[in-house]
Amino acid sequence: MKRAAFALVAALAATPAIAQDPSAGSGQAYPSKPIRLVAGFPPGGNVDVVGRIVAQKMSEGLAQQVLPENRTGAGSIIANEFVAKSAPDGYTLLVVSGAFVTQVATLKKLPYDPLRDFSFISTIVTYPLVFSVRADSRFRSLDEFIAHVKSSPGKINYPSPGMGTLYHLAGEMFVSMAGIDMQHVPFRGGSEPLTEVLSGRMELLIDALTNSYPQIQAGKFRPLAVSSSARAPSLPNVPTVADSVPGYEASSFLGLAGPAGMPAAVVERLNREVRRVLGLPDIGQRFAEWGGAPTASSPEEMQRRVSAEIEKWKKVVAERKLELL
Repeated sequence: MKRAAFALVAALAATPAIAQDPSAGSGQAYPSKPIRLVAGFPPGGNVDVVGRIVAQKMSEGLAQQVLPENRTGAGSIIANEFVAKSAPDGYTLLVVSGAFVTQVATLKKLPYDPLRDFSFISTIVTYPLVFSVRADSRFRSLDEFIAHVKSSPGKINYPSPGMGTLYHLAGEMFVSMAGIDMQHVPFRGGSEPLTEVLSGRMELLIDALTNSYPQIQAGKFRPLAVSSSARAPSLPNVPTVADSVPGYEASSFLGLAGPAGMPAAVVERLNREVRRVLGLPDIGQRFAEWGGAPTASSPEEMQRRVSAEIEKWKKVVAERKLELL
């Protein structure tokens, strides 16, 4: 009898915990109602599109609707704050973007703590930046571009969607590590940087591969280099920035997070679902079409990545003596 009881206890201990709904009566499995998935950028951008794809697939696996919701403004700060201050019950989640880490390095104050006020669940996709010129540009390699800038210090500009964005900081790091003098011209987001280079008013575009890839495929842009440590599978013939500037690496990611204090079992259930979704063949193919790669992680790995990215960009801001906004 004692042996049977011991076996039962051991079996129960080995069984994965079932997430209980923290907002409903005990014993009810999570989720028991629809989940909001908040994105801080307008519909149509890569943050919104990836969020909607993942939401649809998660809805199927969780047997509850995961409803995308756009809360735009202040470069995603409004959405981040909204989620940080929501109930930690697993029913309000956030699509974390690259802006989440760069804002910490460039803004004097945020209405939330990026590490203490969130429960990290998993990264979703990782993608490099791509350094591109117009298809008919005189520059056929990044080495040629660097040599030209060195011969004309301070006369070449590069655009970005705004001060303190990932693209701005990636440019500042490039200028510093390449030992060149190139001026940054900020715009107010949107497609203006891309338009500036397409029009010929500026020479170099530093943008997410997910944004530039359609223009590259259409023959409007010539990619000179990707910012990742290895070549991008979607552009296998394009070298890395590090081939010209040793040690250079910059990439962005999207991830899933919720308010701090979410029950561990709920975080684990959501992490398991994200891993299932990212393992679907059609998801990998769709992400690859945009130059991204499915990148599931543990909650701890995502938190470490966020922390490391914050420190990396803080260092760039300090070295370049950029004024905090």
